[in-house]
Amino acid sequence: MSRMTARLSVRVAAAAAPLLLLPWAAGPAQAHGAPTDPVSRVYACSPEGDATGTAACRAAITANGAPFTAWDNLRVAGVAGRDREVIPDGRLCSGNLPAYRGLDLARRDWPATRLSPGGRLTLTYASTIAHTGTFRLYLTKPGYDPSKPLTWSDLPERPFAEVKDPPLRGGAYRMNATLPADRTGRQVLYTIWQNTSTPDTYYSCSDVVFPERGKAAGAKRSSEPAASAPARASAPAPASPSARVSPEQSAPAGSPAPAARGSGGRTESTTADGTPVAEATHGGSGPSAPLLAGGASAVLLLTGGAALVLRLRRARGR
Repeated sequence: MSRMTARLSVRVAAAAAPLLLLPWAAGPAQAHGAPTDPVSRVYACSPEGDATGTAACRAAITANGAPFTAWDNLRVAGVAGRDREVIPDGRLCSGNLPAYRGLDLARRDWPATRLSPGGRLTLTYASTIAHTGTFRLYLTKPGYDPSKPLTWSDLPERPFAEVKDPPLRGGAYRMNATLPADRTGRQVLYTIWQNTSTPDTYYSCSDVVFPERGKAAGAKRSSEPAASAPARASAPAPASPSARVSPEQSAPAGSPAPAARGSGGRTESTTADGTPVAEATHGGSGPSAPLLAGGASAVLLLTGGAALVLRLRRARGR
């Protein structure tokens, strides 16, 4: 009987093993996600982000008491569109969740993305499971002060863009919109994703920088598509940041700085107000090494042939 019991146990375990891979086997399946471009605070300061060493992210992690490992899980259930009633002022970036309270710190040095007023925005929102729902995009009003906690009064009543049920492709939702034309300086792009296939609503703050009035806009946003990041949720992250502002460096306002090659193939320059930025650069379309080698060989062959013809003519002349 003991052998039969053992065999039966093995067969049951083997049959059940595939079921462990199903989403519901590990708990309730939920949509997870956050903006990766323009980069959100929670993603930038996560282990998968590239800004954990900045002063703002260090302060946020300290205030949190833990790293932002679950960067794609900033969600609140049961809000049902009552965002301004459920999420209190000063807690918009954390969704009033204690595990993300560090994101509510009022600072001027959060990792940011440089944008152009009135320009085209392509929001990349990483997600692991396709769900229906509506994305609402808000931009803080002119005159927003980043040194004060973000409140609902800092945001317009209506979003400047609203996208319903966009397709999930390559682990991300990608949404196009036209930015308001009257923003300058540091602002916050506030994204609300209200699911309709789950009871959850997701909140995120992406810090952005617009040129000051009367000053040059500087480099444009990168148009390179997002690539898959090695995140635990297999969510995409930008292959190269879209003109990310470096919060750790400074330069005198209005004084241009020469471009310098930075790490990771990026060109570091400054915005019109002297704030250093890191702009992604792309390789040119020059000839490859094999093509150059082939061209060199062709030149040698032609040169050798011409020399041989010249020798034959001289021999006949003799």
